[in-house]
Amino acid sequence: MKPVLILQHMASDSPGYFGTWLKRQGIPAVVANAGAGESFPSSMEPYAALAILGGAMSANDDLPYLRQGEALIRQAMDTGRPVIGHCLGGQLMSKALGGCVTASPAPEVGWQPFTVKDSDTAREWFPAHLVTPVMHWHYESFSLPAQSQWLASSPACPHQAFCVGPHLAMQFHIEIDAEKLAVWMQEESDTWSRAQRAFPGSVQGREDILARATSLMQAHHALADHIYAHWWRGVPVS
Repeated sequence: MKPVLILQHMASDSPGYFGTWLKRQGIPAVVANAGAGESFPSSMEPYAALAILGGAMSANDDLPYLRQGEALIRQAMDTGRPVIGHCLGGQLMSKALGGCVTASPAPEVGWQPFTVKDSDTAREWFPAHLVTPVMHWHYESFSLPAQSQWLASSPACPHQAFCVGPHLAMQFHIEIDAEKLAVWMQEESDTWSRAQRAFPGSVQGREDILARATSLMQAHHALADHIYAHWWRGVPVS
């Protein structure tokens, strides 16, 4: 079985629950960590699928590895290899398909609800009985590429998810787990502090995020299990 290629943008921003899910399914993975100075591959040929993680940088930043990530996204899609993007990863998918990334209508940090669009495709990705508040950390958001299907929205940021066939872009972090959240909660950021004051409805503080994690993490993982399994079914049988 060919492995999944995972593009990591920050040294400490691990695949989190996505890595756990892959191990449980016996699916091999290769992580290319730009934050640790590693180069992204030039070809998708050795890989079965592509996953792109988040990051604190903007998708619009002039960083060569971001442009290489977009090239890999297009290459994967052109060759029938499913792509899944988490937050920054979803934004890079939008850019790779001709969309754009701009300031979010409102930033989202913490656990936020989302609404699934009224379509069979949206319900296949996000079944009603599994929908739960999801973890966000973003100040920008993606537009919907011309060929995409809009899957989900939220009051603060309408474009929460889109798909193009088997390829899924999310504005939220369905890969979060307790270990990854603990790393994030060490963040000291003036941007985060200012956003809490300016957008109290969609930006939570450290204590609130950790308190909600206790009751929400299990349901979050159940939704992640479904999303990842549905995505993996798009991998061609070799």
